[in-house]
This record gives sequence, C-alpha cells and structure tokens, in this order.
Amino acid sequence: MPNGFRFVSRKKGGRLLGSDFMRAPYGLEIIESCLSCPYREDRLFCSLSPPAVQKLATITSAAAYPKGATLFLEGQSPRGVFVLCSGRVKLSTSSADGRSLILRISESGEVLGLPATVTGKPYELTADVIEPTQANFISRKDFLCFLREHGEAALRVAQHLGETYHSAIAEMRTIGLSHSAAEKMARFLLDLSANQDEQKGEVRLTLTLTHEEIAQMIGASRETVTRVFADFKKKQLLRVTGSSLIIANRAGLEKVLGS
Repeated sequence: MPNGFRFVSRKKGGRLLGSDFMRAPYGLEIIESCLSCPYREDRLFCSLSPPAVQKLATITSAAAYPKGATLFLEGQSPRGVFVLCSGRVKLSTSSADGRSLILRISESGEVLGLPATVTGKPYELTADVIEPTQANFISRKDFLCFLREHGEAALRVAQHLGETYHSAIAEMRTIGLSHSAAEKMARFLLDLSANQDEQKGEVRLTLTLTHEEIAQMIGASRETVTRVFADFKKKQLLRVTGSSLIIANRAGLEKVLGS
C-alpha cells in the first residue's frame, strides 16, 4: 500500500452512497466518481462512451495523499494505475550509487503507472507526491479487464504510451545534446513556459521545485543550477519574486540554445 492516507468510497450498483461522502484531509475536494468529475472533457478516459465511463467508475477507488507520500517505487511489481485527479507527482529514477534524475512532474489528469501495469514489468520510475494530491487507484486486474472490454479505452492507452515515448525522447535530447548547463536550464525554462500565456512580453510561472530538484531534472548539480539562475537574472532573462518565476526575455533564452 502506498505511503499516506487512503480514502476509499463504498459503492452500490456502481453508484456512490451519499452518506459515504467525506471532506478529505490536506484541503482537497475529493472527486469520488468519474461520473461526477467536473474535468471529464480534458482527461485520458473522460470522453469515453457512457457504458465505459460507468464501468470505470465501478473499479476506481478514491484516495488522497499528503506531500511526501509515495505512490509506487521503481522496481516494485505493478499493482495498478493511479489516476491523478488533482495535485502534482514527481516521477524519478535513481542509480545504484544514489543519484536521482527527475524525469518530469505529472499534472492533474494523467494516469500514472501505465507502462508497468500494461506490460506486467516492474514500475520503471518512483512516483512521489509533491503537494496534497488525489490519485485514484485501479488494480491491474480490473484495469486490464476494462481494456479488454472497451477497445476505445485501449486505443487511448496506446496513444498515451506513444506520447510518453516521445516525451522521453525529448528529455533525452535535452540532457544528452545540450552542451552546457546554461543551455539545459534555458531549454528547461522554455519547455516549462511553452503552454503559458505571455503578457506584456513576460511569462509568469509558479515554481515550486527546489534548486536540487531542478538539478535532478536537467542532469546538473544544485550549485550549478544556483549559479546559472544568478547569471540569467543578471542578464535580465528572468526575475524571481517569491514563488513566482518571471521569464522576462524568452528570445534571450532561445538565443542561449543557439550559442
């Protein structure tokens, strides 16, 4: 069982009992059923046919986790998938000597543990919660039966695994083909801001990662990340105000990539 509080809803005939609703800890608003999820149009299994969504609701258990909880460990036998309803989860891998590399930070709507659950091989990454999170659980047995019964869902999973593959290649390119720490940092910041709106030539981001975690994402040391941040601020490429990171000169960061 993952480390952390688990909230499981009892169901009858595929429907949640009204008396079973509870306000979860950690300030979360628990989404107890796929049928009542307010974000259904934006997520992996959201626009499936009504029978498929109904079936999904009957095999999904609502669960809430605090910051610091672990959903699954690298090398652990796959128990199933976690549907990330809210919050964020850090996905990382480690070497034998204890060095860590953060592959990415998962956002709401993702399904974690898919490759291992589908193939039956051990989880390839460790999933750590970095803020209070709802991650609903579906056992491997139930999930595989669901895919066999609903071809449309199986196609969605295949598409998602393809996207994961392309993302992994992009990460390898970032780390392997960047010639300097400054270039790695510039690429990281540009990727982070890619889908953010620009206002008055600036992009404002909420950066909750520490310098150590950023270092683990770009394959550098914490000291190097701190030094590069200071250099970028000196060149007025970015500013930091509290927890906000403001990219003041996107073109300047793009120029770092070509230098």
